[in-house]
Amino acid sequence: MKRKPRVVVAMSGGVDSAVAAVLLIEQGYEVVGISLKLLPRGAGNGSERADRCCSAKDAEDARLVAAHLGIPYYVLNYESQFQRKVIQEFTEAYLGGLTPNPCVRCNELVKFGSLLRQAVGLGAERLATGHYARVERESASGRYLLRRGADDERDQSYFLYSLTQEQLARLCFPVGHMTKDQVRKRAAAYGLRVAAKIDSQDLCFVGDDYRTYLREQCGDRLKPGPVTDSTGRILGQHRGLALYTVGQRNGLGLAGGPFYVVRLDAETNAVVVGRRDELLRPEFVAEGLNLIAWDRLTDERPVLMKVRSRQAAMAATVSPMGGDGRIRVRWQEPQPAPAPGQAAVFYDVSEPDLLVGGATVAADCEVQHDQAGKKGLTDCES
Repeated sequence: MKRKPRVVVAMSGGVDSAVAAVLLIEQGYEVVGISLKLLPRGAGNGSERADRCCSAKDAEDARLVAAHLGIPYYVLNYESQFQRKVIQEFTEAYLGGLTPNPCVRCNELVKFGSLLRQAVGLGAERLATGHYARVERESASGRYLLRRGADDERDQSYFLYSLTQEQLARLCFPVGHMTKDQVRKRAAAYGLRVAAKIDSQDLCFVGDDYRTYLREQCGDRLKPGPVTDSTGRILGQHRGLALYTVGQRNGLGLAGGPFYVVRLDAETNAVVVGRRDELLRPEFVAEGLNLIAWDRLTDERPVLMKVRSRQAAMAATVSPMGGDGRIRVRWQEPQPAPAPGQAAVFYDVSEPDLLVGGATVAADCEVQHDQAGKKGLTDCES
């Protein structure tokens, strides 16, 4: 029987990517395992812990799994690229008053950017990972679709919204149709040493607390400044804009609360706080739109929107704001303001597991009425 094409599996050292390799071998593919070395040893404020990915221990686990399965295995050094494209961008964004999502950027630029190109260069037809998501091709249009993973608790589609049609055509997520329990049982049945391995948590390069990481990395770039209310009245002092995010309640150290961070003003280096009702917004603006299920957005359309990965998708509408990839998101009911820099990802109303697209939260804008009574957007506050 003719052997199926070559597939590269990005092996993290965890159970999900290990079982992805198992499933592809069972389907007759020629499987090659690759791990990425993203961090220098000991980096990341505790990254060598058992629940951190990308450690030397993870690479060793991946190597042993590959040996057990009898497949070729390689480690590629992506340290400089990861530092430049993910870590540096993460740090600069926080210093600028944003709340970035480095997992989205790592997927977009490193795993499904550089690694995918390298896999194709090695003669692979596709790149597989252990992500809990599903890719399928729509027969009528030929368009590639991205759906939520079958395990709601493990779904990772939110972090994959920026993938292009060209990337999706080359990707597969073999465990996307399985639950975590099914994956672990499959690994145990194959005698894989990672069957009961603890899941990785949080950001691989940050460790327990991103604020501690930023203090260590940014040093004197963290400038203290005023904490004010919306009228400009000074209520206290903050320890550096990067240590705060919109929606934050704890750690403000203010009397007479509770207060929430409603805005970060990078120009004046001020943290603006208010009561919970001041945090609520009917809409927001996002930029860098990427569509997967639709080929274009020309008018206002209903969606199910989430601005955090663990948040339930909520009813909203999206509409274009010109041809530069900016969109306006209007909630069905006012919601707490999302932090600029977060990913705004939306799903189909009639098929809630179908990811339509996403963008990056850019600003919080108010609606005004001109003399003709038409709605318009004021200048955005970043």
